[in-house]
Amino acid sequence: MSSENRNDGGVPIRIGVIPGGARVEETWDGANEAKDERLRLRRAERNATAAGLEVRHSDYGYALIGTDRKSVNGRNDMSLREIESWLKAAQGR
Repeated sequence: MSSENRNDGGVPIRIGVIPGGARVEETWDGANEAKDERLRLRRAERNATAAGLEVRHSDYGYALIGTDRKSVNGRNDMSLREIESWLKAAQGR
C-alpha cells in the first residue's frame, strides 16, 4: 500500500515531492538568466541614481525618469540594453 493511500489518521505523505520545492519547469539556466537580468537592472538603477534619474518598469518596458517626474527621452518602452547604453553615453559627456 502506498503512503498516499494510507488512512491511519496521519498526514498523507507524497514521496519524492519537497514542499516549497522548485516547479518542474524551472531549470538552472532559467534561474541564472533571471539572476543576470536582476543584477543588470540593479546596476542600471545605481547608475541612474548617480545621474539624478530613476529607472521605472511597466508592461511596455523601461523608462528613465528625471527630477521633473517626466520621461527623459519621451519613451517608456526602452529595453534594459537601451537604458544601459543611454546611461553610458550620458556619463561620457
